[in-house]
Parts: sequence; C-alpha cells; structure tokens
Amino acid sequence: MTSTYRPNESKREEFRRYLEKGGVVDSITKALVALYEEAEKPNNAAEFVRRYMGATGPDTAETETLKNELMTLREKSEELTRENETLKEKLQKYESA
Repeated sequence: MTSTYRPNESKREEFRRYLEKGGVVDSITKALVALYEEAEKPNNAAEFVRRYMGATGPDTAETETLKNELMTLREKSEELTRENETLKEKLQKYESA
C-alpha cells in the first residue's frame, strides 16, 4: 500500500511547490484573510475572492440582465423570421399572378 501512496504524495508535493513558486498560495491566502477580516461578510464568498484577486467578469445582476436581453432578442428574431416567411409567401403569390 505504501508503494502506491508515495507517488501520489510526491505528485502532491510537486504540485504544492509549483503553486507556491507561482505565488498562487500567497494570493489565495491573502484573499481568504481579506474575506475573514471583512466586517460584513458578503453573500457570495466565491465572488468576493474572485474580485479580490482581480477577476473582472460581469456581476450576477449584469449577467441576469444580459440573459434576459438575449432571450428577448431571440424571441424577436424568431418573430421577424416568421414574418419574413409570411411576406415571402405573399410576394410569391403576387409575382406568380
């Protein structure tokens, strides 16, 4: 059992050194300390950590707004496509007459 355990431990240790060398461990630690020291804990801890570490993605409210807008535009597109087909059919009738 120890022979299969050691390679995993070695790989873990190698990965840990890789993260430390790249500054990942320090960055995550600083983000978690900042979260711990927050007087009012945020509702979304993961979002806090992302923002603390400099991730610049849209916030949840903006994402929801964009999703709603996309859904509305898709519906409008489908409506216009149907209208276009109807008008093409009408035009075809007039041209053939």
